[in-house]
Amino acid sequence: MLTHGSILVSLLWLVEQIPTPPPPVKRPRGRQEFFSDKLFVKALIVMIIRRLYTAYALLSFLDQDDPVAHQIRPLLTEHGRFPTRRTWERCVEKLPARLPALIGCLGRSLVTRLQSWTVQGPAAAVDSTPLRANGGVWHKQHRLVGEVLHTSIDTEATWSKSGYHGWWYGWKLHLAVVVGSIWIPLAAEFTIASDADNVMAPKLLEQLPLEVRCVLGDTHYNTPELRAECALHNRELVATRRGPYPHRDGGVEVRRIFHKLRSLAIEPFNGLFKNIFEWRGQMPVKGLKRCQLFALGAILLYQIVLLDQHQRQQPVGVGIKALLRAA
Repeated sequence: MLTHGSILVSLLWLVEQIPTPPPPVKRPRGRQEFFSDKLFVKALIVMIIRRLYTAYALLSFLDQDDPVAHQIRPLLTEHGRFPTRRTWERCVEKLPARLPALIGCLGRSLVTRLQSWTVQGPAAAVDSTPLRANGGVWHKQHRLVGEVLHTSIDTEATWSKSGYHGWWYGWKLHLAVVVGSIWIPLAAEFTIASDADNVMAPKLLEQLPLEVRCVLGDTHYNTPELRAECALHNRELVATRRGPYPHRDGGVEVRRIFHKLRSLAIEPFNGLFKNIFEWRGQMPVKGLKRCQLFALGAILLYQIVLLDQHQRQQPVGVGIKALLRAA
């Protein structure tokens, strides 16, 4: 019989099985790290599911006289030692820079395990989705003179505009997702809202599986530089062309089919992701690094849930919100 908290514990156990990028050839300078990244990934999963947004809140939760906390604490111990609060804060602060590589590594593994491209050709859809900043907005007229009218304003966020969402103040989550029946995130980056999609796209392309032959994007990705980048890896960039509709050039019907496939992959996933983690309004924290930590951590958690469902032989990608609520 499943006990209360067993879903969360099983997800933490699963972290030990996920593949990780190879370590750097040359050890970085400075003090050698005693604890592994996987330990802090486990802690991040607990923080996201239980909505604990600081190291202090995490440690306070683990100190509770609660059966779930008693099960989790040994899983956050390594080499017989439990990190101090300062260690949690310092190491969790370094984690955002390492999460994109972890997401890419697990995404490539999931594609193989779930056999995502047995029915249709290997393709990935790329796009960005807005995430609004926590608190108030910093209007341009006040930003130019450095005047912060309210302490709730996140001064690290920026403004951006899209044809669908209009103007927003906050961040961008850049994603590459499998085009198929199961939406698998393959790569993710998190930036300020003003960072252009085509500038961040090469980082997403680095993490894609070698099998990917088609990269589907909207007009923002239709640049010579990205086409050249895709050509280096024997890939074809299929992106919406600029100019008034209807387009009448050669290949327009083929592009329409690919654009439909893209809209059935990346756009529903963006909505699903925000619905699962309930970030349709605002990010739950402030500051670029902390927002990176929780947004990218949520993508990694989504991948881990897919892996958990696959290993349990359950329908993959179904009922994720309910599962995380029950964890």
